[in-house]
Amino acid sequence: MIFTETAIPDLWIVDLEPISDERGWFSRSYDEDEFAKRGLNTCWPQWSTSFNKTAGTVRGMHYQCPPHDEVKLVTCLSGAIEDAVIDLRPNSPSFKRSFQLCLEASMGRALYIPAGLAHGFQTLKDETTVGYHIGTRFVPGTANGVCWNDPAFSPPIVWPLPIAMIAEKDQSWPDFQGSP
Repeated sequence: MIFTETAIPDLWIVDLEPISDERGWFSRSYDEDEFAKRGLNTCWPQWSTSFNKTAGTVRGMHYQCPPHDEVKLVTCLSGAIEDAVIDLRPNSPSFKRSFQLCLEASMGRALYIPAGLAHGFQTLKDETTVGYHIGTRFVPGTANGVCWNDPAFSPPIVWPLPIAMIAEKDQSWPDFQGSP
């Protein structure tokens, strides 16, 4: 596994190191020791999956409020997504900064998202499936979000496709007020 730091503290790109042969390839997609060596979360009590029928679907930008904020390891299981995060940690040097990355099932790449970041994505292909390892169980009443195109965030999130589908709640999050 290859870990690459990003400009947002504690946000990591995790690339697989596939071993190929005539059948295809095989690789570790998670190694507790490798994550622990970097001080990253190694406990994943909840795994979730989202299936998205249509290219251009946007989900996000979601987070859970403290003290139930979530660490996530996001992988595209089929299809492709443009993944996006926004740093909502007031004491972070990258507060209100966004980051985007293409995750495609065939790439063998994941995004490790620390607590305190809002997360969302746009599907780039029909019938895209996204897998999430989540470090905290979902707690009803703590789910929240910010609007992906709120001008408070920089650089602005730019989706590569026109938005084909987005939930009403994801379009109507209030303007960001300064902390989750």
